[in-house]
Amino acid sequence: MSDDSQRAEELLREHRESIDRLDAILVYTLAERFKHTQGVGRLKAEHALPPSDPSREARQIERLEWLAKEADLDPEFAKKFLTFIISEVIRHHEKLQN
Repeated sequence: MSDDSQRAEELLREHRESIDRLDAILVYTLAERFKHTQGVGRLKAEHALPPSDPSREARQIERLEWLAKEADLDPEFAKKFLTFIISEVIRHHEKLQN
């Protein structure tokens, strides 16, 4: 194996190790987020509040698009990601109200 190939293998391994760490951070961050949204869902169910808050959701999407731009991340990807998370949260909130 040439020096260039060895260096490429080393760089590939380093990138993959970083990706693995970041994936773990994402999973634990999402778990923490869902703990809080479950608390919100329980409060909404206890006080007969609607499971969805469209104006807050729109503000959150707008905020995330801005953050994505600041982070040099595709804002459309960020919007799709948050839209998916919000739909899951609403689904959980609706379950709590049944």
